[in-house]
Amino acid sequence: MLDALPKMVNPRTGRIHSSFNQALAATGRLSSNNPNLQNIPIRTPEGARVREAFIPRDENHLLLSADYSQIELRLIAEISGDEAMLEAFQSGQDIHRATAAKVFEVPFDQVTTEQRYRAKTVNFSIIYGAGATNLSRQLGIKRTEASELIEQYFKQYQGLKHYMVDTVEQARKNGYVMTLMGRRRILRDINSKSSLERSNAERVAINTPIQGTAADMIKIAMNNIHNALKNSNLNTKMILQVHDELIFDVPKDEVEKVKPIIEDKMKHAIPNLKVPILVGMGVGESWYEAH
Repeated sequence: MLDALPKMVNPRTGRIHSSFNQALAATGRLSSNNPNLQNIPIRTPEGARVREAFIPRDENHLLLSADYSQIELRLIAEISGDEAMLEAFQSGQDIHRATAAKVFEVPFDQVTTEQRYRAKTVNFSIIYGAGATNLSRQLGIKRTEASELIEQYFKQYQGLKHYMVDTVEQARKNGYVMTLMGRRRILRDINSKSSLERSNAERVAINTPIQGTAADMIKIAMNNIHNALKNSNLNTKMILQVHDELIFDVPKDEVEKVKPIIEDKMKHAIPNLKVPILVGMGVGESWYEAH
């Protein structure tokens, strides 16, 4: 990919132009190709160097990155209505530390780094319907230990367990699941005779309302931001969407004007949620610096 990027610079504009597909990803997320700018790794030194190469149009502009914080965990708390999870988010607690305190039954301020790491892994694994085998592999622990961890997790987050059971049950009955906005995803294998196909469909049933709602949310935010920028006669341009992050090319004198607009439209894309939505922002001379 790195060798290909310089060759994809448009000679007329001097810039790289990706194509975004609305209806390719089954979850409803936008996907990017020619080139795919959504698969540049963020946590590796190589990925950081590639992001350094993405810069504003000229010296009078900066790049602004705005991304949803832990959006899928917040949405699973919202959709499942799990009281313990909602309470952690509503009180502004570090969700992974709060989970570790509950699962390992230790005071919040005595959670170790390792316990927080394990809790974080479980939090994200549960969203994707991962079982004990998968979790044991991720954490490098025995399968029995992973099973106990999951069991303890669901003991603390019973609302989450009910959501997962109910969602699969409804999917079996209806043949589809829905996002908060009412967008449906058909699950053809949910009642399959093959246990492998069926369990894959069950994982999709659990995950789609969460990932799908996150996808709906950022698309609504993008539309609302575009309209707000146009109505305010601002020259800021939205140039890239990567999962839960939006990138803007912003004239330096507009940075402070556009920040509250972007934050407001992202936070309130879906109104009246019980869980608080947080948006992180950064500004810089490159994508790496802004993120």
